[in-house]
Amino acid sequence: MGTLPKCSAKLQKYLHNVKFWSIILRRTSFFRRKNVNLQVKMILRRLSILNYKNIAETALELSPNINCFIGANGEGKTNLLDAIYFLSLCKSASTSMDSLTIRHDEEMMALRGEYTKEDGSEEVIHVGLKRGQKKIVRRNSKPYKRLAEHIGLIPLIMVSPADQMLIAGGSEERRRFMDVVISQYDALYLESLMRYNRALQQRNALLKQETEPDASLMSLLEEQMAAEGERIFAARDEYVRRLTPVFQQYYEHISMQRESVSLSYVSHCQRGPLLDVIRRDRAKDRVVGYSLHGVHKDDLEMRLGGYPIKREGSQGQNKSFLVALKLAQFEFLQQTGSATTPLLLLDDIFDKLDAHRVEQIVKLVGGNRFGQIFITDTNRDHLDKILSSAKLDYKLFHVEKGEIR
Repeated sequence: MGTLPKCSAKLQKYLHNVKFWSIILRRTSFFRRKNVNLQVKMILRRLSILNYKNIAETALELSPNINCFIGANGEGKTNLLDAIYFLSLCKSASTSMDSLTIRHDEEMMALRGEYTKEDGSEEVIHVGLKRGQKKIVRRNSKPYKRLAEHIGLIPLIMVSPADQMLIAGGSEERRRFMDVVISQYDALYLESLMRYNRALQQRNALLKQETEPDASLMSLLEEQMAAEGERIFAARDEYVRRLTPVFQQYYEHISMQRESVSLSYVSHCQRGPLLDVIRRDRAKDRVVGYSLHGVHKDDLEMRLGGYPIKREGSQGQNKSFLVALKLAQFEFLQQTGSATTPLLLLDDIFDKLDAHRVEQIVKLVGGNRFGQIFITDTNRDHLDKILSSAKLDYKLFHVEKGEIR
């Protein structure tokens, strides 16, 4: 049958990312069993930052409930949230290059988070990074041999302006959204995804050959794609069906029932047995040099009033859609059975929203249905509304030129 073609550099990078998330989600305490609700709050009590992006040095005592950060754009609010993100996932939410998190003209950065559980136990997480060296993550003063051992200890969900790519971007963005969420409660899902993508890349390499590909090897790869693809399809289909009503409830609340939204999963698997679908157009695949059919072409259609929101939605409607989607993701994970309530990071979520939508979101996040919340905004009025409506402990911080007070 011959030797399987080597993966391209692009696929190797992709598979590396898939492996990273596979390790993350294997280690996380999310969804070991469905419908088990044993949630425990993990509270970030104290946060210390040194030379992280534009933040030179700060040490903050935080509220166990709501923490608000106000300041103009570019002052460092998002960088502060990114530091919290880094403490949970050992990487920045905004860059894949760790060195870019070190403040300009400095040689190192350090983060320290002191966490407390409801049972009184404590966790101290320290991240250190020097230019030209690998980052070191310590838990209670003990360095991890493998960073994967840390991931999942402190889960979080972040809502940010970057989420706009779920609407404006290509189908790859929406598949990634489904894949990351599903993998948190389905331990076998990412294994199928990795095997599928390996077979896909190897099939594409055969399709690009000038000579006729080995028929038996081609058939074997197609069978692998079909078997794993059917499993991926089933998991994605179930996820979308279960998430949609939760998402619709959140959107209806934010829009005050003035608009309707929907999610629809579209897959080549819906055309019949996937193996037949893949093999049907093998000749066309040879012409273009890649696989035209399979779950790597799946999409999640997002509609507003029955029409694609990408085409019809205003800035405010798009923002409402994304906030509702992420809040639904938070609640979905809780309903599915998370052992630890995630931290909720809300970065500039009120921009582009009218007063009515802001008010509805304020009512949501001002309640006690979430765990510890971190909110950034440029408008003090928005935060005042949240704090006045919340019957929970809170702290308000001002951010200016990387300084937090």
